[in-house]
Amino acid sequence: MKSFLFRFFLLLALALGAGLACAEKADRDKPLNVEADALRYDDQKQTSVFSGRVVLTKGTILIRAARIDVRQDAQGYQFGLISAEPSKLAYFRQKREGLDEYFEGEGELIEYDGRADTVRISGKAQLRRYRGATLADEFTGDVIVYNNSSDMFSIDGVQPRTGASPAPGGRIRAMLIPKPQAASGPATSAPSAPALRQSITLGGEKK
Repeated sequence: MKSFLFRFFLLLALALGAGLACAEKADRDKPLNVEADALRYDDQKQTSVFSGRVVLTKGTILIRAARIDVRQDAQGYQFGLISAEPSKLAYFRQKREGLDEYFEGEGELIEYDGRADTVRISGKAQLRRYRGATLADEFTGDVIVYNNSSDMFSIDGVQPRTGASPAPGGRIRAMLIPKPQAASGPATSAPSAPALRQSITLGGEKK
């Protein structure tokens, strides 16, 4: 029984503990906690399925979904499939290594492919990066794919059916906020510009 449970939790931790390449490394050593309505585990096939209001936490990792499927192939690669309830989105969040930054994503389906080392968010896909509690970057599209090996990602909009016109609102969107610059001392090499005077008219003050 002990060996059975060890293999089960190892499989789950490897597949769902894998995130972005810059993710918090300490998460790997944190306890794995899962709440769900049901669990089905097949030791022979190396698969496990959590279903019904699933909430998973592991260190800074948080996943909420209707269902989580995890499997391991004969070569030892792990695969995770996180599914949302109809008309809802699955959700994940994880801290970046050594920074006060978090990544969070939402989509109808979130897939981790251990062989390709990619995370794929599809169906109303959203990916956000926070600095502390402040939103820094936000991306939306139909499919977002992050490649851990190359530290690159791609975003695709909704693709129209063959012969159909482009779907309204099907384009991708990105919002990038510059990182705040560190405060520096007062400049002394150049004179400061004169202060602007306030005006309540578009033409400025009358001479």
